[in-house]
Amino acid sequence: MPFIRRRPLLRAAAVGGGAYALGKHRERAQEEQQEQAFYAGQQSAMAQAPPPPAAPAPSGGVSTEDVARLQELGKLHEQGILTDEEFSQQKAIILGQ
Repeated sequence: MPFIRRRPLLRAAAVGGGAYALGKHRERAQEEQQEQAFYAGQQSAMAQAPPPPAAPAPSGGVSTEDVARLQELGKLHEQGILTDEEFSQQKAIILGQ
């Protein structure tokens, strides 16, 4: 009986290459699934998130209501209805000092 060489190196290369290609295919499929799940989670989180609160009014300036109240206090002070102390207390309250 003649001795038949079976080419084990070629067989190992073919099996190994096929396994490598299959592993890469599965890895790509898992990455795509993870990306889709991530984007779906982002979409649902954005839909469920409440809108950001409105920006508060700038506290550095005096509003028109405060100006009107100060003018009324000034008139009352000029007429003598309010004393200097009462006027300064009310003015401090309006200006937030």
